[in-house]
Amino acid sequence: MPMGQTTDETAARAVRPQPGIMEISPYVGGESHVEGVGEVIKLSSNENPSGPGDAAREAFARTVHVLHRYPSSDHAALRAAIAQVHGLDADRIICGAGSDEVIAFLCQAYVGPGDEVIHTEHGFAMYRISALAAGATPVEVPERRRVVDVDAILAACTGRTRLVFVANPANPTGTMIAGAEIARLAEGLPAGTLLVLDGAYAEYVEGFDGGAQLVDRRENVVMTRTFSKLYGLGGLRIGWGYGPAHVIDVLNRIRGPFNLSQAQLVTAEAAVRDRDHARRCRVENARLRAWLAAKLASVGVPSDPSQTNFILARFASRSEAEACDAFLRARGIIVRRVAGYKLPDCLRISIGDEAACRRVADAVVRFREARR
Repeated sequence: MPMGQTTDETAARAVRPQPGIMEISPYVGGESHVEGVGEVIKLSSNENPSGPGDAAREAFARTVHVLHRYPSSDHAALRAAIAQVHGLDADRIICGAGSDEVIAFLCQAYVGPGDEVIHTEHGFAMYRISALAAGATPVEVPERRRVVDVDAILAACTGRTRLVFVANPANPTGTMIAGAEIARLAEGLPAGTLLVLDGAYAEYVEGFDGGAQLVDRRENVVMTRTFSKLYGLGGLRIGWGYGPAHVIDVLNRIRGPFNLSQAQLVTAEAAVRDRDHARRCRVENARLRAWLAAKLASVGVPSDPSQTNFILARFASRSEAEACDAFLRARGIIVRRVAGYKLPDCLRISIGDEAACRRVADAVVRFREARR
């Protein structure tokens, strides 16, 4: 042992994590506070400003009486509710602590050292993180003007490709590709490769099934969904996946038996059955999203047509985007910088309630006027 080195220090140097883990930069969520500002408007995490509906709130409140009981380990009631609402096979649904956990299950089950996981240029950070945590190599594929490029993905596939992650609609861009393009991608993947369709924002698209019909037609497509966005349950962390029977069987073998609490299960069941609340939230979001996008565009801050509950506001440069962010923060408005997603000249702005949308629009207008 070197002079001055303790036994504990030697042991610490000998303990090593699995390959890839030290390459992970921990995920950082949207901020909630601005130093020196008492009241803020948080538009940084794509949360539903209406929160959950009354049925979900009441279901959650009732769980206080059964906190001493273990929850269901098979999630049968929640899976049945999801299946009934969406016209799916309940036996091919898996539930997790947010769709993030289902994504992690997929990486844990299907990739390891020597395997590759494809994600797109501006794709959700958890794809790369989960791939590295499993020891696999993330492969980034360019997008075409902030839209997923199917040809680029197919060109990047190799014999080592095991998973391909595509968010549709996408975060943080808000853009979407057609079902025919997704089907073409699934058809063109190498044998032994799974296509994972991240549908966290699928409920914001009227009449969109998130890829469920494609899952039913193929053996190499899995869909993930969440209760964190439209249903307003981000604080409870509830998600689900739908896939071929052989995939769901594998994922259930590594899923913890009590990965969801009773509060999560019954609240999510009530939320998914409350179609009136979901419809009201979708309609109001679409109205305010269109208004906010048009208002910002009128002062020279464009955004791609969004199919989600946010817009990606584009500025002339990174410095202008950062200056606008600072201007907003000084006024108690928190949006999301997305330089980490290779969009340094953009700010992602969640769609809040009407008062929040009007306040952020007014602030951006004032910012632009001050720079003229």
